[in-house]
Amino acid sequence: MKPLVSIIVPVYNAAPFLLETLDSILCSTYRPIEVVMVDDGSTDDSLIIAQNFCANHPECHVISQPNQGVSTARNSAIRHAKGMYILPVDADDKIADTLIEKAVEVLKNNDNIRAVGCRARMFGAINKEWKLPPFSHALLARKNMIPATALYRKADWERCGGYCEEEIYREDWDFWLSMMELGGDFYLLDEILLFYRISTGSRRVLAKSRKKIIVDTINRRHPAYLKKYLGGPLHYHRSWSRFINLFRSEKIVGNYTNWDEGKIIHAKRNILRAHNNFISKQFATPPIWRGLIYGWFVPSKAKRSYEYAQRMNGLTPAPIAYREIRYCGMLRQSWYVCQQSTCKYTFNDLIHNPNFPNREHILQAIGNFTAELYKRGIFHQDYSGGNILFNEDGSKIEVIDLNRIKFYRQISLQKGLQMFERLNIDAAALSTLGASFAQAIKADKEFAINYIITHRWKKHVKQGITNLYD
Repeated sequence: MKPLVSIIVPVYNAAPFLLETLDSILCSTYRPIEVVMVDDGSTDDSLIIAQNFCANHPECHVISQPNQGVSTARNSAIRHAKGMYILPVDADDKIADTLIEKAVEVLKNNDNIRAVGCRARMFGAINKEWKLPPFSHALLARKNMIPATALYRKADWERCGGYCEEEIYREDWDFWLSMMELGGDFYLLDEILLFYRISTGSRRVLAKSRKKIIVDTINRRHPAYLKKYLGGPLHYHRSWSRFINLFRSEKIVGNYTNWDEGKIIHAKRNILRAHNNFISKQFATPPIWRGLIYGWFVPSKAKRSYEYAQRMNGLTPAPIAYREIRYCGMLRQSWYVCQQSTCKYTFNDLIHNPNFPNREHILQAIGNFTAELYKRGIFHQDYSGGNILFNEDGSKIEVIDLNRIKFYRQISLQKGLQMFERLNIDAAALSTLGASFAQAIKADKEFAINYIITHRWKKHVKQGITNLYD
């Protein structure tokens, strides 16, 4: 007995074309087949047309769901499908009567073939043959060359995790990459057996405006495949990717892979992302001259942050990894990843709220923390309000933004007190900081307080806040 083939048809506002598509499917010379339609929240008569059609054709079924996108619709249809083989067909396309029969024959006799497609003709807004090049993995890594309507095994759909349900506009390309990562090849029937409708404003055209999102998503989801066939990631000039990667080198230290994932929590010069219990910092792309310096003479900010965090031993969130990307030795991109701090507040919260609970106690704790940095020979050159973290009662304090830290065998008292100069806060608070710092290192309290107030950061004076120190 021949294996059952499930034709899945995602439907969204396809009322003018749906019957034409379904008629072409039922004209197939292959049996047994089933047609599983998923109406994805259509606002026209698509669902009614599908239901009426199913009433007269028992091999057809329709599922209705709120609008969730074509990938979700396809996955929903396949989960309901009973066939060994799956053939997606868009609701406005048509197939030739022999397509399924010929494609099944190829899959049945070739275990190394993952999908079988065919030559296609575009019709509608454009009328011409859709020229598909001979299949190669290197070409698939750069562009989609497999039509959405291609026959594959349901078991392979399960193995590769189905269609990506993110809004990436090239879900077919992503799916075929996932499929080919299982091992094997694509087979193209040398006949025009698919008729692909092109409408004005179609998703095929709109996808061009989403190029960056598409490329970034493909890079994130298929790094191993791209590395194997392109020597590295896909670039926005996709055809040049292999050439560009010849001059590209990448270094990863530590165990982390989700570099561009997570919620963006800060996006100015640098980009901070929160993912699970980690914080990743993507440093701004340096100018060419600085990229050369970081590439050949000076450690990158990411590397310094990672290595300095290791030396800090509990005074900063635990380091996880860093990553550098160079072209011809010149640093272009870098990331640093650390554990997400359990401290909920920054020193800025004390600056902006004179009535902050336990404010005096927390200021004393920060003064003691600064003294601990001093004792260890650690000088933070950007010891500012956003880089000092603390919890509710001041029992835990951490410092971040480590790439500008200096380590000394011994720090002079004056230099140690200079760490306070960027803390834009009133004189009373500065006095509390200075007093607790001095007490912790057994230094003269009055000298410490006067030094901190006198040597406040000049930027604060320019901002017109000198009255705070009167």
